[in-house]
Amino acid sequence: MSRKKDIPTGATGPSFEDALAGLEAIVEAMEHEQLPLEELVSNYEKGSALLNHCEAILKSARGRIELITLRNQSEIALDPEAPSNQAPVHPPAAGDDPDADDDIRLF
Repeated sequence: MSRKKDIPTGATGPSFEDALAGLEAIVEAMEHEQLPLEELVSNYEKGSALLNHCEAILKSARGRIELITLRNQSEIALDPEAPSNQAPVHPPAAGDDPDADDDIRLF
């Protein structure tokens, strides 16, 4: 039989870590256990929802980091005592696809 992991949920759903752990458990069960077709389809549906939830959390985090970066750049630009030799950090251009690279970068 398959192992089911209860995923704690908050007001807007599970945390990123809990959703990722749940997704990993579903993938593991689907790859290594003999499951009936109906359970496979159900697991696929749950996994798809968890994946969408994780992607939404990552998109939100990316947006927050970009806002923090822009705010810090504005503060540096307005500070007359800030050293001017710092290279500006630019957000991705409109044509750049930030999802094309699976790496998560903070800077």
